[in-house]
Amino acid sequence: MRIAVAGTCGLALVIAREIHESTSHQLIILSRSHQPHLISQGYQCQIVDYNDTTSIQHSLMGVDTVISTVTGNAQLRLIEAAVACRVRRFAPAEFEGQPGLRAQSDPLDRGKAAALALLQHYRGYIQSTVFVCGILYERFSVNGMISQRIGVNTGYGNEGDYIFDARNMTAEAPVYDSARNLAYLSMTAATDVAKFVVRSLDMTQWPAEMSMCGERMTVNSLIELVQTSDLLQGRIFNNVQWQDPDTLRYELTLAQMAGDHQRQRCLYNLIATAEGRYDFATPAYLNTCFPDVQPIRFRDWFERNWQSVP
Repeated sequence: MRIAVAGTCGLALVIAREIHESTSHQLIILSRSHQPHLISQGYQCQIVDYNDTTSIQHSLMGVDTVISTVTGNAQLRLIEAAVACRVRRFAPAEFEGQPGLRAQSDPLDRGKAAALALLQHYRGYIQSTVFVCGILYERFSVNGMISQRIGVNTGYGNEGDYIFDARNMTAEAPVYDSARNLAYLSMTAATDVAKFVVRSLDMTQWPAEMSMCGERMTVNSLIELVQTSDLLQGRIFNNVQWQDPDTLRYELTLAQMAGDHQRQRCLYNLIATAEGRYDFATPAYLNTCFPDVQPIRFRDWFERNWQSVP
């Protein structure tokens, strides 16, 4: 089976590596630019111009499945080309919470709703699924998820941009939802996302959504877990702002008045967290389908990722 991974961000390359090393599928990486370092590692790369329909269609000849990590108009053109080339399946650049929980005119959308609408329009011609993984562990990486080349253009990928700043031991935690219930998070490491995605390639049919989860916990438990990790040796967060959706919206209003766009993007994520956008019931669908895939626990991932930081 010929699989195309569109994009060369960190998540795309983790998925590509899993395909390359764990399957016999023929892999092609679609990139806007020449990738000599990937070619030297044995990957087949195809330069694609997302403004040129012919270029996109040429790159998709003979492809069975497209896994996309590109967004906006580039992804829309990729979908159109996939349909024209009779690609069988398409996974759009989602890899987050359930799309149905997103608000209309979502400020964090980045073209995702348009891509899903286009795939729905072509549902008679191409099969698609949304991979739902909740929050990537990499959001809590040393130097942020942008250090893993994930979320580079989102505006909230730096260290400490989401929930807590482990280096400075501060946190802004959306602990309650609107009904004063504890806010939950479902989270997965990028390496485990790749394992589940690759295992799904051999499934006969793809449902509209396929969820996966490394660990589910309350935001409050997440803060406590970080404080009690072996790495921090008894240190505690010296400044925790416990928030609910109403107080976060007030903070958002202040950020809008100040014209602080980065603060606004961070607050949109915290509001979405408080409203349950990144939570879903477990066991997740793919965890059930592939019980032999044992995701890494967040504590283990966190301690491994931060072990070299003094």
